[in-house]
Amino acid sequence: MHLYLDFNASYLAAFAMGLFSSLHCIGMCGSIIGTLTYSLKPELRNNKRRLFGIVLNYNLGRVLSYATAGALVGILETFLTLPFTQGQAHRFLQLFSAVVMAGAGLYLGGWFPYFAYIEKMGARFWKMIEPFGRRLIPVQNRTQALLFGMVWGWLPCGLIYTALALAATTGSITHSALTMLSFGLGTLPAVMGVGIMTSLLAGLSKSRHFKHAVAALFIIFALLAAFPWLNPMRVEHIMTF
Repeated sequence: MHLYLDFNASYLAAFAMGLFSSLHCIGMCGSIIGTLTYSLKPELRNNKRRLFGIVLNYNLGRVLSYATAGALVGILETFLTLPFTQGQAHRFLQLFSAVVMAGAGLYLGGWFPYFAYIEKMGARFWKMIEPFGRRLIPVQNRTQALLFGMVWGWLPCGLIYTALALAATTGSITHSALTMLSFGLGTLPAVMGVGIMTSLLAGLSKSRHFKHAVAALFIIFALLAAFPWLNPMRVEHIMTF
């Protein structure tokens, strides 16, 4: 029996998802960056080098939380698939991931607003940890910024859950964590506020045609997850069950 463990272009796919999901997240994450920035003392806020270090550490903490979530999903996937053969379990996860990614694509295109309800999945956990983040305000140094980012990295977001669904198909805890790390790195250009990229994404986010193009990209990822043999970058492993 052939088992396709491809979509290990999952790192590239996750990075692209992170980059383009910024169209959706730039408002929410941007407001958090704004809260972080304006909570700083004037001497920190007005020192570009120190401000950059704090914003960088915030984002490192956030990305670290994504990678941790990826590792946890990899562990959970290991236990949930125990009752099945490896081939059956992997195929189920591929199809589940495809459904979630297709839903995200339709949501980004404005065709399936109900996808936003998926964010309620993490609401209970978020209510438990959110107070810890608020206690770190005002941020005084890079360590606090890192911890602040590690808390806010768990903010409920349907597109993060979409990336986690992709991570669950990678077949290993390490690959799952690295997939989410790639997703986090993809979000950095916009969330770090690096001038041209942020302005470009903010402008593109208002373009209906670009939103539809991004939606189509997510749907293509969904098709590659559902039908991995179509993936031109696949790596085929032959296993006997």
